[in-house]
Amino acid sequence: MSEHDREQELEDFLILRELDEPITEAELEAAGEQSGKALSNLRDEGVDIQWVKSEVLTNEEGDVTGTFCHYRAESEDAIREHADRAGLPATRIDRRGEPLEGE
Repeated sequence: MSEHDREQELEDFLILRELDEPITEAELEAAGEQSGKALSNLRDEGVDIQWVKSEVLTNEEGDVTGTFCHYRAESEDAIREHADRAGLPATRIDRRGEPLEGE
């Protein structure tokens, strides 16, 4: 199976990560590093999962209150395993529908 065929099997997921307490940008960066390590380890084990992008949620003080992440993965279980290994919340996981365009 070619790499292109494998990518065709991946589903798009959107993950809401709500934080119990706000964190700083530096703490967000550290969480991103943990996420990257978990992704790398999962891929080394043969799990198809890719991070596409994340939107950062902040409060009025500019502290990070959560993220809205877009991943491509073979299954919802892969998304949950990544969150567990990275120590990240996965408040809600949904399949991505067709995006709407802005103005």
